[in-house]
Amino acid sequence: MTTAGRGVPRFGVAGAGSLGFHHVRILSDLPGISMAGFFDVSTERSGEVSGKLGATAFHSLDNLLREVDALVIATPTTTHAATAEAALRQGVHVFIEKPIAATLDEADRIIWAASRSGALVQVGHVERFNSALVGARPYLDEPLFIESHRLAPFTERGTDVAVVRDLMIHDVDLVASLVGHPIEDFQATGIPILTPSVDIANARLRFLGGAVANLTASRVSAERMRKLRIFQRSGYLSLNLADGTGEFLRLKRGLPALGEGDAAALLAGLAGGGRPMDLWSIVEKIPIPAQPGEPLRRELESFRDAVVGGGPPVVTAEEGRAALATAVAIEERILSHVAHAGGS
Repeated sequence: MTTAGRGVPRFGVAGAGSLGFHHVRILSDLPGISMAGFFDVSTERSGEVSGKLGATAFHSLDNLLREVDALVIATPTTTHAATAEAALRQGVHVFIEKPIAATLDEADRIIWAASRSGALVQVGHVERFNSALVGARPYLDEPLFIESHRLAPFTERGTDVAVVRDLMIHDVDLVASLVGHPIEDFQATGIPILTPSVDIANARLRFLGGAVANLTASRVSAERMRKLRIFQRSGYLSLNLADGTGEFLRLKRGLPALGEGDAAALLAGLAGGGRPMDLWSIVEKIPIPAQPGEPLRRELESFRDAVVGGGPPVVTAEEGRAALATAVAIEERILSHVAHAGGS
């Protein structure tokens, strides 16, 4: 189902919390669509958002669904499945903030409902639209090793689930999309520190084809960090996802690859002995400046384009389910390790 030939599609938002507010804000002036309004279970919050943004607040989800062709779901994760199913039953396209659902069974229900209705489902893994990733696309070439650090100070937000499903799932989806091959095996460890759930976690993913990703996520760190390092045959990418910038290091064009003797001379020179050799005489650093635009806006533009044109969404429901399945498996492996360590 698409809205092609049916005029300007009408969009709505379910859930107007901290993230839902920004969905309402962006959709209210996004070209090519009409913003019908939003629904939030809190009448107080509805009044606040309506007053700030001038958007129409609906008194029920059913009323909103009768007026829209597409719905952005920014409600608590435990309500994703029920909200998406209600929309899909009416043929309404849905955008679901990550994770796609609270459980794999619920994710399967969403996928099944979408297959019956013919409506689109896009999952909100916004890091795919990060400015640094957008700028790095021309240099991406079959990554072999990826390292990510997603660290944050402690807050009460998101502590109802482990840090894997709260934060690491961003990077699980991101590295899977960059590598482009299924996960073959993984190792994981982590510990709860301030909450009953795991607060800091590390996972090492091995993909078919040989690529490896090392992911670290923490919500008990002193400082914030969102960094991604990508190693490939053509060079090395260092991306700061927090400010959307990065750099690409590669052998200067026109130079042959270092032979064994050259490499030894380079290492000796850098160590202060042997024949001096300057690293920057053979390596060029290409800056990746922050790209214009807001990642969330780019994400919603992609959803709009899929709805209008009928093409596949950037992050499908199946990809959202795969990210959730990996996150769940990592959590289970960590909890099994913690339980075993605690009993030893």
